[in-house]
Amino acid sequence: MQPIYLDNNATTRTHPAVVAAMLPYFNERFANASSSHGPGMAAADGVRAARRQLQALLGAAHDHEIIYTSGGTEANSTALMSALEVQPGRNEIVTTAVEHPAILALVAHLEKTGRAKAHIIGVDADGRLDIDDFERALGPRTALVSVMWANNETGVLFPIADLARRARRAGALFHTDAVQAVGKHPVNLQGLDIDMLSLSGHKLHGPKGIGALYLRKGVPFRPLIRGGRQERGRRGGTENVPAIVGLGVAAALAANTSPDGLARVRLLRDRLEEGLLRRVERCVILGDAGDRLANTTNIVFDYVDGEALLLMLDRAGIAASSGSACAAGGMEPSHVLRAMRVPSQAVRGAVRFSLSTETTLAEVERVLAVLPDIVGRLRLNSPPWRDLAAVAELTQSALCP
Repeated sequence: MQPIYLDNNATTRTHPAVVAAMLPYFNERFANASSSHGPGMAAADGVRAARRQLQALLGAAHDHEIIYTSGGTEANSTALMSALEVQPGRNEIVTTAVEHPAILALVAHLEKTGRAKAHIIGVDADGRLDIDDFERALGPRTALVSVMWANNETGVLFPIADLARRARRAGALFHTDAVQAVGKHPVNLQGLDIDMLSLSGHKLHGPKGIGALYLRKGVPFRPLIRGGRQERGRRGGTENVPAIVGLGVAAALAANTSPDGLARVRLLRDRLEEGLLRRVERCVILGDAGDRLANTTNIVFDYVDGEALLLMLDRAGIAASSGSACAAGGMEPSHVLRAMRVPSQAVRGAVRFSLSTETTLAEVERVLAVLPDIVGRLRLNSPPWRDLAAVAELTQSALCP
């Protein structure tokens, strides 16, 4: 049986058109894009074309507002560090309790070393930001507000336009980690008060090891990686031309994804959720029902060990995850679920399914055929579940002697 891949928030399959576009830059147009000779200029043409493709996808005003990075983590780090350096007298960062570890780990390090003060804004049980706390955290010392566009574990979308407007009124720079949003949700920077935006190629059917930081024209900036004059002196290092070209093609493909394509993904996601809720008792879909990525569902099963569930799904040929791939492998429950105050009997039983435009109805039906039985078997080995079932049985016997 063909394996079923439903972990597209961790990484996506590189599109065949992306691979085909990259190949010539390994063996035909292989020269250094910073060289002034003919072969170098041919490589530079590919870099420029990709920049325009990213500009078009984001709705950026200028192609030079795109800075290539090694991925989303570098783009995030660059945004945070630059914002602190360019604003003397401002050393506070406002962010959320459900950000990706690429943000939260750096913020924690900056606070520990005395380089910044952090305001971590909480969320409610549906993963929605506490706007009142957010507003109270803004002040004359706020250097940067960094809020993800879409949460990687639940798919919850944040009101980025409103948050950026509030940050602008406070005189702070605004950055959004849009790694999960770009390519999966309409993103258009026109008319928004966004100063910086991070994205990653492998989240939108591009290659790994390449990303970008959008930097609005006129925003003061300090590079994180210094060296050569690449990227207008904003990011030193020889350009990864094949990956840059691949990112550009992936951006063009994402820009051409029709609303019907995203609607189809949403229908498949909804079919998966409705089927599981109907067939498995005591399970809950996490996140704001109306404001989520079309491709993402995070479902918790009471009294089930999520890691065991994922292992059994993998044996059945179904790939899913328990949340962020960057935080996987630890024994602690997800920080996102803890922030949402998921009950103790469910917090370790969370599974994230993330679809793509390549997902089929047959694959969703296969999950619905397999997963309820796996949950049932795991619960048979769960003492709390057996105790709960025994209590329910005794209650039923007392009601129906």
